[in-house]
Amino acid sequence: MIQNISVLGAGTMGHGIASVFAMHGYRVNLYESFDKVREGVMQQIWSELQFMVEEGYIPGTKVEETLSNITIYRELGPAVEHADYVIEAVPENMQLKQNLFQQLDNLCPKHTIFASNTSSLPLHEMTALLSEERKTRTMVCHWYNPAHLIPIAELSHFGNMSEEVFNEVYELYLRAEKQPVKVLKDIPGLIANRMLHALAREVFSLIEMGAASPEDIDKALKFGPGFRSATTGMLEVADMGGLDVWCTVENTLFKELSNSDRACGMMQDKVAAGKLGLKTGEGFFSYPEEIREQVKNDFNRRLIIQLKASRNYT
Repeated sequence: MIQNISVLGAGTMGHGIASVFAMHGYRVNLYESFDKVREGVMQQIWSELQFMVEEGYIPGTKVEETLSNITIYRELGPAVEHADYVIEAVPENMQLKQNLFQQLDNLCPKHTIFASNTSSLPLHEMTALLSEERKTRTMVCHWYNPAHLIPIAELSHFGNMSEEVFNEVYELYLRAEKQPVKVLKDIPGLIANRMLHALAREVFSLIEMGAASPEDIDKALKFGPGFRSATTGMLEVADMGGLDVWCTVENTLFKELSNSDRACGMMQDKVAAGKLGLKTGEGFFSYPEEIREQVKNDFNRRLIIQLKASRNYT
């Protein structure tokens, strides 16, 4: 049974993954090699937990309880030597992940299960330097950002591990109040990101053709298909509407939709100009310095409202 968890990387995703497991009573070793990130991560976790308290999602007692379950490490060996489950959230670089898994194979107990938070790199390549035995205990466990608020976790079931090992991880995620999705094919983007970026491709195409303003395009999504998708899956929606109706619409519409095989020109121009969104103050919208924290809090507040509501229909 999984009891001791190690999370490798305390950045954007790793610190949230660590806090979720710690919040649900697991002892978590959080490894981070960069001093600046490591020294500030506990404050960041505290701040996010405190926000959840203020929004009425968790009781105040959960903050110190969660923090007390997390131990920070600057050296990899001590962070993983007793781990039952290790999940890495390091940068999306194949060689980096291959070398990391090879190190872990030498440092961890034989029973340790390895996981990667990637959604874009193939599992069989990441595990190329592992022993054959360890490959049977290695998988993808992909979280969504922000990790502490988005319920989904995509778990690979690609035929390399036993049902017993897979189910052990699946149960771990259920106990952590996640909604695990069993992914059967090792495909780029897995499931959720493929759907997300198929939608994003059409959104960006609509902006480029001047079909509506960015504000109205986002409004159309939030109060149209997005409103429904928060509680109802696409296949269920199709059944509700009638497959004959959907078939007729798609036969007419699909040939008109974007089929671009790369990011839209407008986005590439913005990236080249350093207009990266909230973190630089401008993307599709503008974010003056004085409102950035408020914008981020409003974003997370809406997720918490949705998270509360999801308890009623899962």
